[in-house]
Amino acid sequence: MNNRGRKKGADGEKSRELLLEIAAKQFALRGFHETKISMIVKEAHVTQPTFYLYFKSKDAIFQELVDMFKAKLYTLVEQSRLSAGIESAELQDRITSGITAIFRLFEDNEQIARIGFIVSEEAFDMKKKIAKQIEENLATEVENGYFHDDVDLNTVAVAIVGVIEHLTLTKLWTGLQSPEELAQEMTKLFLYGLSSGVH
Repeated sequence: MNNRGRKKGADGEKSRELLLEIAAKQFALRGFHETKISMIVKEAHVTQPTFYLYFKSKDAIFQELVDMFKAKLYTLVEQSRLSAGIESAELQDRITSGITAIFRLFEDNEQIARIGFIVSEEAFDMKKKIAKQIEENLATEVENGYFHDDVDLNTVAVAIVGVIEHLTLTKLWTGLQSPEELAQEMTKLFLYGLSSGVH
């Protein structure tokens, strides 16, 4: 029996995971066009037929990486919605922990995040979709009495996505600040603004 039919099993799953991991690294280092399947299989110590056992093409593995990252990010954004009944003393910590989780995802998946959130053709649509989810979260949070309603929630949501992206590029991936530090700064900014309290 030849091995081409052997898609299942622990070894097969391990090879598939390894190919995904190495492909993510190669795409991030070289970009999509310069990355070759031959480079991916060489680093994974497998043959090209093994690659084609799991993925139809370079486009297919690229798309799977982007889809995996997107799914994780959407889930975290959805989970960051504040439920009703949180005490005001707890509010800042709850918001900070939701934003920290998002920055951690970017930190732990830098290669894939560069592709999915910044480089890929669908990055713009992805950011729009995340902003929409944040806007829905904010609308519920306004209803629950956490925030006032005299700002345009879409503008706030788009700003949050932009701030996350830019801080990731300039502070997180450069090692200047940790996910926790960035989340704390963002929470303070969006909760309290720059006002000194003097009107």
